[in-house]
Amino acid sequence: MITPFHLAIPVRDLNKCRRFYEEVLNCAVGRTDEKWVDLNLFGHQLVLHEKASESQMEEAISNPVDGKDVPVPHFGVVLEWDDWHALAENLESKQIKFVIEPYIRFKGQVGEQATMFFYDPEGNALEFKSFKDLNQLFAK
Repeated sequence: MITPFHLAIPVRDLNKCRRFYEEVLNCAVGRTDEKWVDLNLFGHQLVLHEKASESQMEEAISNPVDGKDVPVPHFGVVLEWDDWHALAENLESKQIKFVIEPYIRFKGQVGEQATMFFYDPEGNALEFKSFKDLNQLFAK
């Protein structure tokens, strides 16, 4: 069994981001405070921490992967195949603007995977992926 990860990210507008993760990604809310909120992101603990408004976002960068410009940094979750497809359909129905639309990466190769990228309201890049064969998660 894999244990859940914990990730804390800075956000300028805590309420806007909380609504995004609750309403778009269906994250359940855990403990909250005036300046932070715990969220259940597919069984993992994501914490949004409000940052000072004068803080500046770093310039966005990307790296080419399978012919696509992948935003760096990014985070996300590896989902079961059917769960990934259900999430993709849900996001499309909510008209989420994708950086990289849902597609199959490395088709027919080692590490073949379904992937998609989009941003949260604060510009944090999210990637959700799935492997038909989870044993290929760390394949070379």
